[in-house]
Amino acid sequence: MVLLTFLIVVLRYGFNLGWIAMQESVMYLHSMVFLLGAAHTLRVNEHVRVDIFYRQFSPKNRAKVDIFGSLILLMPVNIFIFMVSFEYVMRAWRVMEASQEAGGLPAVFLLKSLILIFSFTMLLQGIAEVIRNVAKLSLNKQSSKAENK
Repeated sequence: MVLLTFLIVVLRYGFNLGWIAMQESVMYLHSMVFLLGAAHTLRVNEHVRVDIFYRQFSPKNRAKVDIFGSLILLMPVNIFIFMVSFEYVMRAWRVMEASQEAGGLPAVFLLKSLILIFSFTMLLQGIAEVIRNVAKLSLNKQSSKAENK
C-alpha cells in the first residue's frame, strides 16, 4: 500500500500521469487493513483503550471490565452494524456495484462486503474475549480456593 501510494505520487507529480483505479486500490487496501485487522487487534489487546483506571486494576477487575465491555458495548454495536449494513451490502451485490468514477475499480460491492466481515469477526472475537475472561475469573477463584486450603 505504501509503495503503491509512492508510485501514485511519483507518477502524478513527476510524469503528470494518474489512474483512478490506482488511487481507489489504495483506498481498498486501506479499508482492508482496518476492517479485517480490527478483530486481530482486539485479540492481541492492541486496540485503543481509555485506561485511566483500567491499568491500575487487578487482573480480576480487568477481566470483569472486559466482560462488561464486550457484552454491553462491543457485541451489541457489532450486531447493530451488521444488521444496518446488511441490506446496503446486498443491494451493492445485486447490481454488482462498480465505481462511479470513470476508470475506477469495478468492485465496490466487494469493498462494501468488508463491513459485514468486520462486524462478524469482531462479534466472534468479542465472544472469544468473554470466554477468555470468564476463564480467567474461574482460574482466579480456583487458585484462591486452593490457597485457602
